[in-house]
Amino acid sequence: MAISNPMRASVADCRLPIADFSYIDAWAFDLDNTLYPADCNLFREIDARMTAYIETHIGIAPDHARRLQKDLYVRHGTTLAGLMNEHAVDPEDFLAFVHDIDLSVVAPNPLLGERICALPGRKFVFTNGSTGHAERVMARLGVGHAFDAVFDIKAADWRPKPLRETYDRFLAHCAIAPKRAAMFDDIAQNLAAAYALGMTTVLVASAAAWVADEPAEKRPALPGDRHAHVHHVTDDLTAFIGALVAARQPATA
Repeated sequence: MAISNPMRASVADCRLPIADFSYIDAWAFDLDNTLYPADCNLFREIDARMTAYIETHIGIAPDHARRLQKDLYVRHGTTLAGLMNEHAVDPEDFLAFVHDIDLSVVAPNPLLGERICALPGRKFVFTNGSTGHAERVMARLGVGHAFDAVFDIKAADWRPKPLRETYDRFLAHCAIAPKRAAMFDDIAQNLAAAYALGMTTVLVASAAAWVADEPAEKRPALPGDRHAHVHHVTDDLTAFIGALVAARQPATA
C-alpha cells in the first residue's frame, strides 16, 4: 500500500520511511493505551476509579466528580496533577487506588516484546502512571524483559507529560540524546514537547469507541488523526515495530 505522506506511516504501510529511524538508539514508549490497545478497555477501569476516588475523597456526587475529573485532566495534564494542585491529594494514595484493577482484559503479546527487544539500543517506558502499574501491565503483556527502565510520574517529580520540563527530566535522567530517540504515545498533545526537542514521534491510534467521549484536547488518537508535530501514525504497534526490525535485517542474496 502506498504512503500518502511519507512523514506519517500507518500500520498497513509496507514502505515505511525507515531512514527516519536509522539513527535511533533510544526508544521511549508510553504505557496505557500504547503498549496495549485502547479497545481492550483497561483504561476505562482506571478512569472509573479516578471518578470514584474524587467522589469519595472530595465528597461530591458522581456526575460532579466526573466533570471535575475531566476538567482537572484538561487543565493540569493529568487528573492527579489537578488533584494535587487544587485539593492536596496524596499522589501515592491516589495511584494505589486507581491502579487496583483487573488486568485480565489485556491480551498477552509476547511478539511485541520480542520485536522491541530486537530494536537496536535502549528501551524505556515513559508514563504518567506509577512504576508498579507499569510493571504489572508489562508482566501481563509479556514485554517486561524488553525494557531497560521505567520513568514514572514520581521520577518526574509528579509533573506529567505533556510538560516540556518533564521531557527534559526524562532525557537527562536516562542520558538520552533527543535527536537519536523515538517517542511513542497515544495522545497527540503528549508528543508536542518530544517533537520540539527533536525526537522522532509516533502516534499510536485506536478505534476504541470510548475514545470519542474523552475531551478533544486530551483524547487518545483515532485512526486518521494527523498533526504537524507527529511524524508517524500507526494503529498496530506490534506490526509497526516489526516493520522497523525487518528493515534493519541485512539483505540476503
